Amino acid sequence: MELSVIVPTFNEAGNVAELVRRARTALVGLDVEIIFVDDSTDDTPQVVTSVAATAPLPVRLIHREAPTGGLGGAVVEGIMAAASDVCVVMDGDLQHPPEQIRALLAKHHESDVDVVVASRYLDGGSSGGLADRARVLVSRASTALTKAMFPRRLSQVTDPMTGFFLIDRRSVEWASLHPRGFKILLEILARRTLRVAEVPFVFEERFAGESKASLRQGVHFLTQLAALRFGKMSGFALIGAGGAVANLAIMAALIQMGAPYLVAAIIAAEVTIVTNFLLQDRFVFRDMRDHAAPWWARFATSFTFNNAEAVIRIPVLAWMVEALHIQSIAAAAITLAVAFVVRFVFHSLVVYAPRRPSKDGSTDQHRLDVETDHVRKEP
Repeated sequence: MELSVIVPTFNEAGNVAELVRRARTALVGLDVEIIFVDDSTDDTPQVVTSVAATAPLPVRLIHREAPTGGLGGAVVEGIMAAASDVCVVMDGDLQHPPEQIRALLAKHHESDVDVVVASRYLDGGSSGGLADRARVLVSRASTALTKAMFPRRLSQVTDPMTGFFLIDRRSVEWASLHPRGFKILLEILARRTLRVAEVPFVFEERFAGESKASLRQGVHFLTQLAALRFGKMSGFALIGAGGAVANLAIMAALIQMGAPYLVAAIIAAEVTIVTNFLLQDRFVFRDMRDHAAPWWARFATSFTFNNAEAVIRIPVLAWMVEALHIQSIAAAAITLAVAFVVRFVFHSLVVYAPRRPSKDGSTDQHRLDVETDHVRKEP
């Protein structure tokens, strides 16, 4: 068997026949099987069985009566049951076009890699199938946050949130995975340094049925992300929280001494900007310093960005106080909370970005292959 296609499904009865038809057309000439791993509450299992009876390629069904691990658990179960070591994982709603499977397989054959990611964010790719602009923004923001939390392991991956990818199952220690959400690729890449290549793809509109995206899924994603990376961001948050308290304390003291609240806010911001950088550089990003720009460049970039952020934040603070009549300390606390996320993403992806390799191709690029980010071990 050259390839196993793993399709986790939940109430996708209307998509099964079309997915099999398009996959067979796209993969003609290849020895391939399709495995549906189904957690449905509708008639999807019966539809899969019916389609399998007449399909011109092997179609298998794993129906999980008591599913565990959500979509990620379904993917792992399908991969472990596959006849081929080379597996393509894709959604069952046809937003991942079966016609792109050949491109994934070709990239795997021509490159010495463990994973080939189908990316919406490479040149030639598109996220146009997302329902609206809000979902596009959420997707972009989630991707940026994810890359910020794993800045080195995901440095070469533009779309770690995709559910469309090829993987050689021999490259992963499956017993070490604890799938708990719908972003199984993220968990695979976060737990082990793998060789990764990407190909672009166009995220299409759903063929049939309803989207599974929900607020609950968003909470599951954040929980999964926190479980995978409960180190760097927590340290950044701890220092940021201390800085926020110091900021508010300095501001309150200056106001008590008679200073205008905007002047007090500016002074407090400058003091905490410098202090926070020194602490973060020493304790949070110390494992990334050797691969990043020199200290003076990191400080200059951080200081410039934080002051630019303050130039935006202070007028917003003034607007909240003057127009919305929010008490000044409370308004400052709100703006600082928003600024925390923005600062973390910027520092992870920009301030401590790995340096480009030298002209002879030495050191820095090689060091990217050595991951030192701490990943919390599961019990």
